[in-house]
Amino acid sequence: MAKPYNQIVLFGDSLFQFSSEVKEGFSFQGALQSHCMRYLDVINRGFSGYNTANALKVLPQVFLPSSPSTPRIEYLLVLLGANDACIDIPTNNQRVPMERYKENLIKIITHEHVKAHNPKILLITPPPLDEIRIEVLDLAKGHPQATRQAANSAKYSETAREVAREIPGVTLIDLQDAIMDEAIALTPSFTKGSSPPLGYPGGQRGALEQLLPDGLHMSGQSYKILFDLVEPYIGPFPEGESVFPDWKKMNPVSV
Repeated sequence: MAKPYNQIVLFGDSLFQFSSEVKEGFSFQGALQSHCMRYLDVINRGFSGYNTANALKVLPQVFLPSSPSTPRIEYLLVLLGANDACIDIPTNNQRVPMERYKENLIKIITHEHVKAHNPKILLITPPPLDEIRIEVLDLAKGHPQATRQAANSAKYSETAREVAREIPGVTLIDLQDAIMDEAIALTPSFTKGSSPPLGYPGGQRGALEQLLPDGLHMSGQSYKILFDLVEPYIGPFPEGESVFPDWKKMNPVSV
């Protein structure tokens, strides 16, 4: 019988789908797989464009019930909300109201198919938004206005924080604050606490220009920030107890 590796599952939208790519010499999924090589498989279930309603609909097909022949999910990373936070305009239909977003997040992390695996759950806030860049690109696509607003997106991140506080055993990964703090540190002309914040209308993009090149999706530098936040919660792995034995055990030498 095959001996499957247990899993780390990345469940979310394009921010996870694109995490497999090498950007500026760094791949989040690749780095995470390297971190747990020979102990766990990293499974990417990021779906570009999905909101929490979409994710909840496909969840039963993504997470198989636990069984002796099914790999156990040891870690579940959830990153959703960037699409839920879209503005309700005629040219975009991705929006999920904030109250329903919260309900959907709770349903996802407490779903019976998830609970059957008893994974360690890391709930990640959506990253900040560079509305200045988003507006330029959205107008060029024919939208009457920006499809997303930085202040509104920040509220969805706060909602994710609320869910992490309310659901026992869920670990919060605050990507919103981490990327914004890095952007502020890399923007000498901006003082933390100033108004408007980086990426907000009437303000400046600052280092968000390099951290969120299109205003929404993450650069390699941002994915490295995410990895540094996540890595301490994955493992440690007992030396010499990987799924398959070390080559020295397979080829013992008599001295």
